[in-house]
Parts: sequence; structure tokens; C-alpha cells
Amino acid sequence: MSATGNRTTSRSTLRRGIVAAAALPLLIGALASCGYGSEAEKDEPKAADAADAGKKLSAPEVRIGYFPNLTHATALVGLQEGLIEKELNGTKIKPQSFNAGPSEIEALNGGSLDIGFIGPSPSINGYVKSKGSNLRIISGSASGGVKLVVNPDKIKTLDDLKGKKIATPQKGNTQDVAFLNWISEKGWKVDPESGKGDVSVVRTDNKVTPDAFKQGSIDGAWVPEPTASKLVSDGGSVLLDETALWPDKKFVITNIIVSQKFLKEHPDVVEAVLRGTVKTNEWIHANQDEAKASANARLAAEGGKPLDAKVIDPAWPSIAITDDPLAATLKTQSEWAVKAKLIEQPDLAGIYDLTLLNKVLKAAGKPEVSDAGLGAK
Repeated sequence: MSATGNRTTSRSTLRRGIVAAAALPLLIGALASCGYGSEAEKDEPKAADAADAGKKLSAPEVRIGYFPNLTHATALVGLQEGLIEKELNGTKIKPQSFNAGPSEIEALNGGSLDIGFIGPSPSINGYVKSKGSNLRIISGSASGGVKLVVNPDKIKTLDDLKGKKIATPQKGNTQDVAFLNWISEKGWKVDPESGKGDVSVVRTDNKVTPDAFKQGSIDGAWVPEPTASKLVSDGGSVLLDETALWPDKKFVITNIIVSQKFLKEHPDVVEAVLRGTVKTNEWIHANQDEAKASANARLAAEGGKPLDAKVIDPAWPSIAITDDPLAATLKTQSEWAVKAKLIEQPDLAGIYDLTLLNKVLKAAGKPEVSDAGLGAK
């Protein structure tokens, strides 16, 4: 379904769902169908203020990739509410959902994707493997939203992780790299390829992790939201929030990347998308409950049912939505991957091009953001 179709359906559903939501405020289904009607419309950003009225952009469509994760809330809400599409003056969005970073990078490299929401580790890997020729990071999107959740009957302290089986989403993904670094700092040894060692690192798809946890085949998981809160709802306990490991409790979990070819040929479209993401993030901050419901509605469209309130309610506030790519933290994550012997020392010079983002931020009266010295020359 197109973003416009999603928005139209969402708006009409909102108005029908107000009474039900008032009667059943704890049901996530009501939350997903209710954007709080007139308030949502009142606070919604106006589209035409930043675009040249009636001027068509240089591409008929833009293909945007994202994951069905709450850490991709900018994409979920921006598509669901049509806030990105409004900036495009008739250029159509072709949304594409991915389950893992490597498949999204492959789509970008293969020319079937133009812009993507993705984690820092796949961004680094994709940039390095192409020798800096395939992508640029053009914006941030989210910080945080990653937790270590364990079986409290088996693991009561961080030291108890030794000898246990802990899941991460994928070898070399952002959470895998962070967990391997944490293990190393404890002085424990794990082979990064096999995951075997003082802790067994079990690479498991986030869709499978909750069942593996319930069945006892893993003792815990270092995972993003909403998987972390799903595990908690199944009896798990949060042993560590990754934000506690970072200065200022901030670290990039989701970037926005673009094909260098698309950026060169269609900078007007890229700028319009960034206007949409900046306005989406502004709307999310101003309308937290409506934004949470909107993200859940998009997840329901992806997976067939919304997240339960006991999952989305604790998950949502643990994610910080931001335009800032927090570039210095990406540099740190690359150093962790090198230390874990997952990649060789990368040359990340040029991985960022924040020119259009800073142009959009300046026009919106917002402070510009830094590329930590890793910008395109």
C-alpha cells in the first residue's frame, strides 16, 4: 500500500476509533487505529512551505528501504502519515521492507534501492567493501533502543553471562559488534566467526529470538526494540541498557543512507526526502502518543498485527529520535568491529555527506550537525 493510502486509511480509522480508544485505553489495537483525531491534524506539519509549489522533482519515484523495527520509527511514521511523501511534489515513494542490513546494502548496490534506513555496522561494511563508492550517510534517525535481556532464573548478574548462550541478530551487525566488544572488555574470549567461547554468541533472526528464548535454547539476547520488550513480556529481565555504556547516553542505532549515484543524479529528491524526515522527527517529538500509534499501525501492516501494549509501551520511550547522525559514535563502533577482527581498519573518510541535511536544518531554524571529520570532500 502506498504512503498516501496508508495515511487516508489511518485518518478515517482514527475518527471511527476515538470512542473505542476512550473505552479501552490499554488495548494496543485501539492505539494503533487512533491518532487522536483533530489533535493529530492540528499539529501535523504543513507540506508546501519548503517545496517549490507545483515544481516536479527530477525522478518519478524514490525507492526507500527500512526495517519493521521501532528503531526505524522515522521511516514507519513518515510513511504511515505521508509526511515524507508530502515533500515530494508528485514523486512517488516505493517503500521496501528488509529484515537485515546486508540485504538492504545488496539492494542499494544492485540499483533496486535509492535511500535506506539502516544501522551503522552495515553502513560501514557497505562503504568499506565498495571502497567508498556505493553509499553516503546523509542523516541520523535514531539513538538507543538496545538492551540485554536475560532469563532471570539463570542469570542474575552480568558475571553470570559466562558460559551462557546469548543471541544477537546477525554476525557483524550493530548489536553483535557491541556485544563482542562488551565481552572483550570483561576479559572473556569469543571467536567472532563461530561465536564460541566464554560466552556462546548465537546469531538469531529477531523474528525467531522470542521463540528461542521461550523454549530455553538461548539464555538471553542483546537486541533492539521491539524484540527486547517482547522478551521482557515473555518473562525476561533487562540486565543492561546499552545507552549506559555510551558518553551522554547517545549512540547511533539508525542512519539514513543514499546511493551515491542517486544523490548525484537527483539531489532535489534527496533534499525533499530529508525535509520529510526532519518534519517527521519534529512531529514525533511533539506528538509522542500519536506517533507511537502510527508506528504500530505501520508495523501491523507489515506483520499482520500490532504490537501489544505491554511490548510497545516500554519500548517506545527507550528510543531517541534524532536528525543528528552522531558520527563520532559510528567511528567508535567501527573501532569495535576492528578489535573483534570482523573488519580490517577501515578508511571512513567521505562516508558522510550532510550538506543537504544541514541545508534543511538551517532552513527550519535548527542547529547544523557534525560529520566528525568523516565528510565527503
